[in-house]
Amino acid sequence: MEDLSQIQQPTDYNDEDIKTLDWMEHIRRRPGMYIGKLGDGTHADDGIYVLLKEVLDNSIDEYMMGHGKTIEVTVEEGTVSVRDYGRGVPLGKVVDVSSKMNTGAKYDSKAFKKSVGLNGVGIKAVNALSSYFLIQSNRDGECKKVEYNRAIIKEESDVAPTKEANGTLTYFIPDKEIFKDYEYRDEYIESLLKNYVFLNSGLTILYNGQKFYSRNGLVDLLNENMTTEPLYPIIQLKGEDIEVVITHSNQYGEEYYSFVNGQYTTQGGTHLSAFKEAIGRVIKEYYNKNFEYSDIRAGIVAAISIKVEEPVFESQTKTKLGSKDMGPQGPTVTKFIGDFIKKELDNYLHKQPDTSDALLRKIQESEKERKAIAGVTKLARERAKKANLHNRKLRDCRIHLNDSKGDRTEDSCIFITEGDSASGSITKSRDPNLQAVFSLRGKPLNSYGLTKKIVYENEEFNLLQAALNIEDGLEGLRYNKVIIATDADVDGMHIRLLIITFFLQFFPDLIKRNHVYILQTPLFRVRNKQKTWYCYTEEERLAAIEAAGKNPEITRFKGLGEISPDEFKNFIGEDIRLDQVTMKKEDLVKDMLAFYMGKNTMERQNFIIENLVVEEEI
Repeated sequence: MEDLSQIQQPTDYNDEDIKTLDWMEHIRRRPGMYIGKLGDGTHADDGIYVLLKEVLDNSIDEYMMGHGKTIEVTVEEGTVSVRDYGRGVPLGKVVDVSSKMNTGAKYDSKAFKKSVGLNGVGIKAVNALSSYFLIQSNRDGECKKVEYNRAIIKEESDVAPTKEANGTLTYFIPDKEIFKDYEYRDEYIESLLKNYVFLNSGLTILYNGQKFYSRNGLVDLLNENMTTEPLYPIIQLKGEDIEVVITHSNQYGEEYYSFVNGQYTTQGGTHLSAFKEAIGRVIKEYYNKNFEYSDIRAGIVAAISIKVEEPVFESQTKTKLGSKDMGPQGPTVTKFIGDFIKKELDNYLHKQPDTSDALLRKIQESEKERKAIAGVTKLARERAKKANLHNRKLRDCRIHLNDSKGDRTEDSCIFITEGDSASGSITKSRDPNLQAVFSLRGKPLNSYGLTKKIVYENEEFNLLQAALNIEDGLEGLRYNKVIIATDADVDGMHIRLLIITFFLQFFPDLIKRNHVYILQTPLFRVRNKQKTWYCYTEEERLAAIEAAGKNPEITRFKGLGEISPDEFKNFIGEDIRLDQVTMKKEDLVKDMLAFYMGKNTMERQNFIIENLVVEEEI
């Protein structure tokens, strides 16, 4: 029988043990609940960009209500200023809207019924997570200003006369106690601002002297983001509370951009699902052919923007719409979008025979290719299933991107390595909950110019595709980060390029959606008896030698396999260094792959010679 006297008794549990955090302390202790991950600014979804967006959303809401056509944004040395020319916050409510939870103009006002920021939290979170925060409202010749330090009022001015134009100025400095060594990057801010103007034709945003403006809305968005040529002019359909644009290109996969009330829903939601289903159904009915949905949507590039009353998102960062209805009294999201697409797209195709002919040719080409590889596909899937049961190539993790709604699924990643020694070191060092390892055998095939049939015929590609679960699109992607981990030598660079070519050729959306990264590992280790320095560049090596003093031990790592598992933990943990693989508007995939991976040997050789950097002997 169990000896109850040996069981440790619980400590006293009294009234004082029940802690209720005030709003500011709760946000500072649990920032992830309000802004997602923190980060340091190296990724587009890091918290410092969410802070900027929360402030901008309020200014956008004013524009959408017809007040203020210009917004000025200034970011300098980590400080942020946003000045709009809307109506200005009511002067008696400046403190409330910036420091009292669940207060705002949008709860009971029909004027803001299709706003993103309905929860009254956004700007308070910015205040709580900033070491300094200022809000100033100019309204009808009067001004009110309040300054905070970490959400505590330091100075509050009385209402005073002003000659400044109506509107609100918000200035803040993200708190370095929370956002460690952060730095704003222009490319991420510019991408954010471009989306705002694409969704709000006629709005001007001035950012550090640059002007962002869109005349054609979502058509401009597609032209900005497409890295392949459209097969027919972009179809643009507009209605009350909805705008869609659609085209196809000769790329594999499907590419969508979805928005709700101006919010970029990167993870889609009910509106995107309804949009995709409606496109397939209407096109099947228009041509009166029983096409496969996958053939209709192969190579599609499209965007949808809708406005919903009181939208419900599946997280505080609003990246996935959960709403089933357009509003309390409105139709369902599915019916609203389905009815609109059925009427408008069908009408468009009847009026534009050249477009409908081009679309039909694309669908038929996709159908032909799918049928040509049907037998290979079935066998490849069976092989992949069997391989996954006893697969030494994939050392999987326990938690995947789409497993649950838990916050940490965003941290799930897979390392793609080459060789047993490298994959062995990472496997022994990794976090088995969140980090998987896929081991390549030798150099991958150069897939440039090949059809998708090769994905199923080539065992490496087939198993990699199956491991990522992306055969039918990114909805099933199992890892948020796909990390290429190869040696920092010529062979490693070549393998890296071959893997990126594979993704660009067959799964370009994986790169466009910012899932692909390059692992940076140290080139040198410098140590003395007291300390060890890991150096990623020659500059870091020289600085470490100087700091180490006389006669330090210097090691050059020539490959991942030379780094012991104990050391590898330092490089794939919290301080992991990753370079994101990105694509810009000017990166036309076809032209880029033709140059780097095609048969233009002399042209490429001359380019390499002209741009050769000779590494200094160490």
